[in-house]
Amino acid sequence: MIPLTAVTTKRTCTECGSTKLVTDNDTGEIICTECGAVIADNLIDHGPEWRAFDLDQQEKLTRVGAPLTLTIHDKGLSTTISWQNQDATGRKLTAEEQERQYRLRKWQRRTSSNDSTQRNLTHALSEMNRIAGKLNLPKNTTETAAMIYRKAIGKQLIRGRTIQSVVAAALYMASRQCNVMRSLEDVARAANISRKEAARNYRFLYKELKTDVPPVDRDSLITKFVSKLRITGGTEQLARRILDEANEQKLTIGRAPEGITAACIYIACKLNQEERTQGEIAKTAQITEVTIRNRYKELIRNLDFVVEL
Repeated sequence: MIPLTAVTTKRTCTECGSTKLVTDNDTGEIICTECGAVIADNLIDHGPEWRAFDLDQQEKLTRVGAPLTLTIHDKGLSTTISWQNQDATGRKLTAEEQERQYRLRKWQRRTSSNDSTQRNLTHALSEMNRIAGKLNLPKNTTETAAMIYRKAIGKQLIRGRTIQSVVAAALYMASRQCNVMRSLEDVARAANISRKEAARNYRFLYKELKTDVPPVDRDSLITKFVSKLRITGGTEQLARRILDEANEQKLTIGRAPEGITAACIYIACKLNQEERTQGEIAKTAQITEVTIRNRYKELIRNLDFVVEL
């Protein structure tokens, strides 16, 4: 039995004018049910050539080009003309054809960013990808930072501020949201700006965008600092216990996480007799020795242990 399905288009039979047409799915023919005339015999199947039996197979087999990304100003929807002066077979283009391709590239670049917002976004996202590459940030963090920057430019928060500073603030905010350990100093250094400028723009974006930013994970900071200082596991566990005790007594409220974490590591080194100076720990945590001493004195005064200097 030939499987037939009704045609939903508004085509009519060229012989009798009837609209009662059916499609033969095996032969690809459209047949009139009134007079039997074949209206079309070479239909094109626009569906995929593969079959999927579950959602996982469907996602793997789907081929629809590159995915959308927020890290490109047009989200990756446009095409680009290659700068290689070669044709599809690898042969070099003639001088006349090279001039023509140059003009096409120039006008494509102009039309892709034809207003100030698009030009700002193009430059900012390019700078963001550069900084993210230096910081070795994962793709989801860069995508989150691009979304934050797009929100900022949509609310016209970029005016009067440098692109590098706002990009650095967006990357730091995205790192906090994605639980990726990157300090504000690291981001500012990669963006070639001062920490003060990066912090000022971060506070501004946090206030204006009303974004939910989780607090810094101090346990991850301990892991990061201990790895750089090459401290033993026993000292690391002791530093974590000191930090937990400080959290229970609410000694960490209103204190910079780098400072309180560095002080806990310094105390643990003293208790386990591992030689680490305040200068070494301060350099690793990117803070001053004065900060470590202040946090150290607070912990010694409120916690129940004695450190021999």
